[in-house]
Amino acid sequence: MALTLPARPDPLADRIHGSGLLQELAHGLRGPFHYLLPERFDANLAAFRAALADAGVEGRIHYAKKANKAAVFVERCAAAGAGLDVASLGELREALGHGVRGEDLVVTGPAKSEQLLRVAARQGALIAVDALDELELLLGLGGDRPVRVLLRRYPPEQPRSRFGLDDAQLDRALERCAAAGDTVRMEGFSFHLSGYAVRPRADLAGELLELCLKARSAGLPADRLSIGGGFPVDYVAADVWHAFLAEQGPGHYHGGKSFAADDFYPYHSPVAGADALRAILATSPGGTGPSLAARLRRAGVTLLLEPGRALLDGAGSSVFPVQGVKDRAGYGIVTVDGTSLSLSEQWFNSEYLPDPVLLRERADDADANGDTAADYPYPACVGGASCLDSDLLTWRKIPFPARPRVGDLLVYPNTAGYQMDSNESPFHELPLPPKVVVDHRGDRPRWRLDR
Repeated sequence: MALTLPARPDPLADRIHGSGLLQELAHGLRGPFHYLLPERFDANLAAFRAALADAGVEGRIHYAKKANKAAVFVERCAAAGAGLDVASLGELREALGHGVRGEDLVVTGPAKSEQLLRVAARQGALIAVDALDELELLLGLGGDRPVRVLLRRYPPEQPRSRFGLDDAQLDRALERCAAAGDTVRMEGFSFHLSGYAVRPRADLAGELLELCLKARSAGLPADRLSIGGGFPVDYVAADVWHAFLAEQGPGHYHGGKSFAADDFYPYHSPVAGADALRAILATSPGGTGPSLAARLRRAGVTLLLEPGRALLDGAGSSVFPVQGVKDRAGYGIVTVDGTSLSLSEQWFNSEYLPDPVLLRERADDADANGDTAADYPYPACVGGASCLDSDLLTWRKIPFPARPRVGDLLVYPNTAGYQMDSNESPFHELPLPPKVVVDHRGDRPRWRLDR
């Protein structure tokens, strides 16, 4: 029996899917593509800002650009006065080129190149220092303004992390910043945590608030604290998610492939997006005393956030034309125009689990074999167009409402966060799927290419 895992209802996406626009785009673009909904990005950004305002916390939001390469989301940040989290010289140039000011950038990532550090410092960006030698390199750059830095804290609760400075290194970094005088402006601390749990973020933020007070006693400004990203997205309803985890096994996948529950992103989260921020702010660090929000207000510390996936929730989907269908014992194999390189989860020994939506090219009930919709659902995995046996967009046997046909479209919902381009490659000389920006004037959808 095939397992279904439908994405949460999305009336805007349903309206686009029923408008005929995607079929027109598939015909004109002649291949797979992604469509983007910038209005959703705007709404998510507004929700995070509202969470900060409701808690009475001064804060700044920096969109983690690595989550999607599209220019339109950078443009939306520039228009809204939001910042960007960048980790390479290319991302920094893209941000500046699309109107984000240098002082609104946070530069993260390990072992940054001298060129990246030099440009970031000259543009007035805030640089999260990950190692002592990186700090020394920054202090040696010179320039006509102080270099703005955060010191990234190594998370003791995650000893396998490769990011951050341990206690001894932090002490040394604070000494160097204090001795450097006007060369540097040490604005506070940051951390990078894996996972999505609320309490570890609140607890570590509480520790870093104490470090801010310690740094101030040494004459450093220390008025900012970055808790990074890690705000989950709630893709599917709780009941279907828990039923899926309880039932899924090798028989539900092509080739008997197996996945452990821990291999999957947590596609259901009871607290997600801006609500996860609200929960963090309401938590008492260490389990006692005032909430994190109250401590931030009392200390006069600005909270910095670097959400990526959460700002892109509902902001786009991926569309693949069906190129062929073959029947196997008990299920089918649908081959699409495109590859699994355009759905990044498959390259992390995992699956992008929300069910793809089948859009028929024709409205008639009978397929090419004369079968009717009454004979279905039709379980099928979804393979890519490459010659790799492992190139499957979906190993799971999806219970499609009808046997897909050549020319039909498979729409993978809500893929804007990390799925569209983290591992894209023009393998086989296949072009990369373009990104199409869709907006609305009244009820009428309009589109343009992202670049």
